[in-house]
Amino acid sequence: MNYSLEVENVSKTYSNFKLDNISFAVPKGSIMGFVGENGAGKTTAISCILNTIKKDNGTIKIFGKEMSDNSTDIREDIGVVFDAINFSQYLTAKKLQKVFSGIYKDWDNTFFKNIINKLDIPLNKNIKELSRGMSMKLAIAVALSHHPKLLILDEATSGLDPIIREEILDVFLEFVTDEEHSILMSSHITSDLEKIADYITFIYRGKIILTEKKDALMYEYGIARCKEEQLNQLDKEDLIAYRYRGLQVDVLVSNKKAFEQKYKGVVVDNATIDEITLLLVKGGK
Repeated sequence: MNYSLEVENVSKTYSNFKLDNISFAVPKGSIMGFVGENGAGKTTAISCILNTIKKDNGTIKIFGKEMSDNSTDIREDIGVVFDAINFSQYLTAKKLQKVFSGIYKDWDNTFFKNIINKLDIPLNKNIKELSRGMSMKLAIAVALSHHPKLLILDEATSGLDPIIREEILDVFLEFVTDEEHSILMSSHITSDLEKIADYITFIYRGKIILTEKKDALMYEYGIARCKEEQLNQLDKEDLIAYRYRGLQVDVLVSNKKAFEQKYKGVVVDNATIDEITLLLVKGGK
């Protein structure tokens, strides 16, 4: 398999937090959801990937190359959107077009104008006059207009209304129709990831706790609802995590069909990404 991004045994230590030998990879043509609670290490990991902070050890390869401070060719192929727009509040979309056409060698004015029109972004309004939704759409338009191959998104849809989020998700899906393109998307809105992600990576307290295909999580994983005496009868290798909920115990399993066949009478429901996250983070092992 060919990868746009490969993170292998990367660590970064602070006085109160450690990114602990994390490893994951984003295949070309795919969207990787990056999930974890606040403080789990998502932004630190993304900063290491972008080389805006120096990792302590490990390797990060983008398109098969390690990025240094001088790797302008790699940066040309990356588009980045954070949860807060970082442009001057007194610039307009039209002025941004002029600024970035002088920064990126592959900046495409025609593409920028087309996506601005598609997303109904006003061309001549100062950024400070735009709503958060419009500001984020503008940031995404800028990130796409130099034709990157890898998009890195850190909570880019956070705080947006459902209609604007749907517009933006459609843009992301269109982006990865090119099999050379990929997206790493950190988000608390797991329903967005359920719609568009191909893979999900879960991070907790600086450690990667699971990377899995989204469809496997949605259609093969499940949550068994059982009583405590039933829990005690389960083989440990058949459960990933469990959590007490009053008199009921929720048990995360990786193959709900096999589990149902082995344990007759135990109800196994489909699992959402939120439920899986909660069990992985808060559940017993």
